[in-house]
Amino acid sequence: MAEGRIVKALSGFYYVQSGDKIYSCKGRGVFRNRKITPLVGDFVQFEESNPGEGYIMEIEKRTNELVRPPIANINQAIIVSSAVSPDFSTLLLDRFLVLIESKNIQPLIFITKIDLITDEERAEIEHYKQVFEKIGYSVELLSSKLPDRLPELAHYFTGKVSVFAGQSGVGKSSLLNVLKPSLLLKTAEISKSLGRGKHTTRHVELMQVKGGLVADTPGFSVLEFNEIEAEALTDCFPEMREIKDNCKFRGCMHHKEPKCAVKEAVENEEIPRFRYEHYLTFLEEIQSRKPRY
Repeated sequence: MAEGRIVKALSGFYYVQSGDKIYSCKGRGVFRNRKITPLVGDFVQFEESNPGEGYIMEIEKRTNELVRPPIANINQAIIVSSAVSPDFSTLLLDRFLVLIESKNIQPLIFITKIDLITDEERAEIEHYKQVFEKIGYSVELLSSKLPDRLPELAHYFTGKVSVFAGQSGVGKSSLLNVLKPSLLLKTAEISKSLGRGKHTTRHVELMQVKGGLVADTPGFSVLEFNEIEAEALTDCFPEMREIKDNCKFRGCMHHKEPKCAVKEAVENEEIPRFRYEHYLTFLEEIQSRKPRY
């Protein structure tokens, strides 16, 4: 048996990269019986049946998985926010950060179109950059002339499996096209050949980019906290996670409880107030969620 990683799934075939070769594999019936679907990003064991073809026999344990796009074992999610059109929003950025943290994926923040704002707006974004860096996140400010900065960004991708996230219009596709120029053609061709109003099922593919792998389909298209329990929300805020054990009550929700280390840290400006307010907004959203049976 050989080992490899699924880099593409299309029409019931799984393309498994093993060394320098790619094998076109089918999943064994046993997976269907166990209701397991192999995902792009899965590490698998397969048996070669004919040259370049085979059957997937085993799927290794996953470190994480996403539903959209269906992909597993991601190291980092690059959240692309823009400084303008659409305007920069800390609420939306925190939403993405919480979703990504909840999946045990390392977030990375790219803020684009930084050359299209006033000096005053830029100073505000620089301030937020420092705030998020203090929490422990890497933040890059990018101009709309993306290729200029590319050599400096390459190290983020080396040896990692990355997925892009962010609302539409922030420049995810532009970034991907700059990182992998051969994609430019692909996106243009898809829209031209489809015309308007036709629907296509997109397959997910992991592409080689700067010594790493990048999913060609953005993730986290649904920004609801359906899979996060209220008790787990604190852990999605690293600065709160760090001090939650100092709260007087175990299972403190940092809302109405007395002697709460998180609320104290907010008062002492050790935790940014806007982050705490977003935490409360998300907490309320999760707690008022309709129960699912």
